[in-house]
Amino acid sequence: MKQLLKTLTETFGPSGYEDAVRRIILKEIKPLADEIRVDALGSVIARVTPAKNAKNPKKIMLAAHMDEIGLMASHIDKSGFVRFTNVGGTFGRYTLGTRVHFLNGTSGVVGYDRLESVDETVPMSKMFIDVGARSQKECPVTVGDVAAFERPFTEMGTKLVAKSMDDRTGVAVLIETMRALKSSPHDLYFVFTTQEEVGVRGAGAAAYGIDPDLGLAIDVTPTGDTPGAIKMEMKLGKGPCVKIRDAGMLADPRVVEWMVNTAEKARIPYQREVLLIGSTDARAVQLTRAGVAAGALSIPVRYVHSSSEMVDYEDLTNSVKLLTVLLSKPISF
Repeated sequence: MKQLLKTLTETFGPSGYEDAVRRIILKEIKPLADEIRVDALGSVIARVTPAKNAKNPKKIMLAAHMDEIGLMASHIDKSGFVRFTNVGGTFGRYTLGTRVHFLNGTSGVVGYDRLESVDETVPMSKMFIDVGARSQKECPVTVGDVAAFERPFTEMGTKLVAKSMDDRTGVAVLIETMRALKSSPHDLYFVFTTQEEVGVRGAGAAAYGIDPDLGLAIDVTPTGDTPGAIKMEMKLGKGPCVKIRDAGMLADPRVVEWMVNTAEKARIPYQREVLLIGSTDARAVQLTRAGVAAGALSIPVRYVHSSSEMVDYEDLTNSVKLLTVLLSKPISF
C-alpha cells in the first residue's frame, strides 16, 4: 500500500482536474471489480456484486475522493507574477513559501507582498506565484490555469508525509479493501469521487445514480494530538475513527453502532470521532434522494490541507482490516 500511496499522492489532481489520478485508479481496480464506469462528473464507480448465495443484499456505497486542494491563476501582472485564488480549502498559513506545479508543467514558488511584521499572518490576496518570468508576455501561465502543491512522499518510521493525503489515503484504503475482500453478501459500489474539496459535488451525483441503502465515506480527520491543537480525541496511530458528528452531518446511530461493534468483536483498534470543523462526502450521500443511512470511517491526519500532511501507516492497515470485516458479513438493520 505504501507504493500505491506514494504514486497517488505525487500525482496532480486538484478538484475538477482529476484525470491523472483517475487513470491510476482505473488501472489498479480493473481486475478487482465486476463492473466499472465513469459518470458525468468524472467519478469512478466500481461495482462488486454480492455472493451468489446472498439473501436480500444491501446496496452499499463507499466513497473516497480523488481530488485535492489547489490554486488557480486569476491575474498575471506586467512583471510576470501570478496572482491566484483557492480551489477548495487552501489555507494562507500553509500556502506561503510552498512550491507549486501547474497542469501545463510550470513550477512556481509562492511569495508575498512586503509586510510590516515578519510574523504577520499573510492573506492569500497578498501572495503571488513566482514562475521565474520577467514579464507578462514571458509568463507561461494564463488566467484559469490550475496548480497543486509539489512535495515528495516521505517515510518517517511508521509516519508517512506527503501532500494530498487528503484523500489519497482513502483512495488507497478502498483499493486495498477491494483487494482483500474475498466475497460479500452485499452489492458494493466503491466510488472514487471528484470535486469533494469544492462542495462534495461528485459524491452527490454518484449517490443519486446508485441510490444506495447505506453510505460510508472514507476520508481523513484532523487530530488533537499536537501542541496547542483544538481539543479533540483523534490521534495518530490509535486506529481509524468512527465518525459520530462533524460540521456537516450527524452519522446514523445504527451505522455508528455497526462499525463500533464490528471493530470491538474483531479486536481492531478504533477511535470515536466528533469533528468540530469540516465534513465529508457522507454529507452529500446522506441527503441524496429520500435520504440514506450514512456514516464515515476517518483516517487521522496531522496538518490537514498543508503540503505536508502526516498519517500513521498502522491506521491505514487497520482501516483496511475494519472495512473488510464490515463488508464481509450481513448487516442486521
